[in-house]
Amino acid sequence: MTENGSDHQNEAPEVIGVRRGMFGAEGSGDTSGYGRLIRPVELPGSSPRPYGGFFDDVVDKLAGVLGEDNYAESIERVVVYRDELTLEVRREHLPAVAQALRDDQGLRFELCLGVSGVHYPDDSGRELHAVYPLMSITHNRRIRVEVATPDADPHIPSLYSVYPTVDWHERETYDFFGIIFDGHPALTRIEMPDDWVGHPQRKDYPLGGIPVEYHGAEIPPPDQRRAYN
Repeated sequence: MTENGSDHQNEAPEVIGVRRGMFGAEGSGDTSGYGRLIRPVELPGSSPRPYGGFFDDVVDKLAGVLGEDNYAESIERVVVYRDELTLEVRREHLPAVAQALRDDQGLRFELCLGVSGVHYPDDSGRELHAVYPLMSITHNRRIRVEVATPDADPHIPSLYSVYPTVDWHERETYDFFGIIFDGHPALTRIEMPDDWVGHPQRKDYPLGGIPVEYHGAEIPPPDQRRAYN
């Protein structure tokens, strides 16, 4: 039984890749003892009802506000994992779902705590994810909204018009992951120089670096020391 009062089991996790060796190291003298470690890269599966605690109430109220048909079109799946509720939303419906979560008196998720990017290079057609943690100050509740977009078309509608506090967070996610937030008033880099090439927190971004000399020994840059996937 979880803290939210549910003992359900999620559907089988979605395996999107396999990681070999510690940190993905391969073919480079891994002395950590984990060179032969093989571990699947998994995303949690959909959760069945009852979700537990206030989670069912949130989902039911959202479906009532959006209407059953719009809810079915907007929400890809509901995931309860480690006592957190995540609503996976189709990107074109994100602003409408966010506004319903913010404005309905039974929901009142008034505060968006930012947006975080995630890169799953093996999640074909859904390589880039944006995760929005929401908080209801009125009801003292927290949930997450997650949106996936393909690397080939990395566009997600901006939530600036619903939650102005995501202004700099969307800029940071664009800067580091390359997700383009359509409708953002000034989507420019916030950490890296404007002419920087690439997005440094993606898993396919090269480590780079320069050789370092120490006590007469030359240490090669990270991307020449060991390969990471």
